[in-house]
Amino acid sequence: MSRKRPKGVLSMGWACIECAATGRTEHVPTSDDYPDTLVRRVRFEAGGGLGWKLSAITTPRERPAPWKIVVVTGAPSWAEYWAPALAALPQDREMTVVDRPGYAGSEPVEYVGDIEVQARALAPLLQARPGQKVLLVGQSYGAAIASIMAEQNPGRVHGLVLLSGYFGESGPTARWLVGMGARLLAIIPRDLRHAVLEVSGQPGQLAHLHRALARVRVPVHVVHGDKDDFAPIETAERLAAETKTRRPIRFERVPGANHFLNDGPVEPLLAALEACIPVRRPLLAWPKIAWTRPAWLRLGPMGTHVSA
Repeated sequence: MSRKRPKGVLSMGWACIECAATGRTEHVPTSDDYPDTLVRRVRFEAGGGLGWKLSAITTPRERPAPWKIVVVTGAPSWAEYWAPALAALPQDREMTVVDRPGYAGSEPVEYVGDIEVQARALAPLLQARPGQKVLLVGQSYGAAIASIMAEQNPGRVHGLVLLSGYFGESGPTARWLVGMGARLLAIIPRDLRHAVLEVSGQPGQLAHLHRALARVRVPVHVVHGDKDDFAPIETAERLAAETKTRRPIRFERVPGANHFLNDGPVEPLLAALEACIPVRRPLLAWPKIAWTRPAWLRLGPMGTHVSA
């Protein structure tokens, strides 16, 4: 019997410690939960000539889906927590979720703190099949990285979603975790150590985020739970309202949702992402014309009226 994925902050931390102790890179192997026809692990070469091998999970499709959803995860960066969403995805959608550089099964072993370097490394995820469009989703710490990816790759991204985005300001739970992790930095497992270092070093890099959003031409959506105690929703609302962009940023408040929208029922998460994909309209939409019989057709012989 396959084990269930751990839920919650303490369970996630324990999963990371357990993996370090057992030598595993994945917290619950995808193959134990879903068949290879639904969710498949893949490896690919990082962009930017960095020479790293990166790991991701994806949805195999015999035919290209109209939209490919690419998810850049947060910190710690564990694609595995998206596996239920991938398995529930309809056949007319594809999804790829990556373990960012320095996490889980992705190289390098060392910490990669520069978000612009990470954006270059993850650029191959934006490759699409003919006729396919890409919706790029940046989750938590990955929101800034995804924004830079969209700016660096014009024409390859058709929509940008900042999901539970972390923008330099921590909520109470995140402050406690980062503070505790900073004191235990020398002894905690690699993935937790990298997460603490990333969150601590992000505020000084936010200029890259704001520059990227100002240049992105595609629709930008900010989706945030109003019970998020990791990344305050007020910070996300302020970003959406004050950032100068080429088109207005759409903001969606998710009632009752916390920071981990992907660690619960998949239906609300998939619905929120689907709302970021524009509805396809026919190329020619003929206006409906109400036809009224002309007066001369309503007259019978010698001008008598004929009922319609």
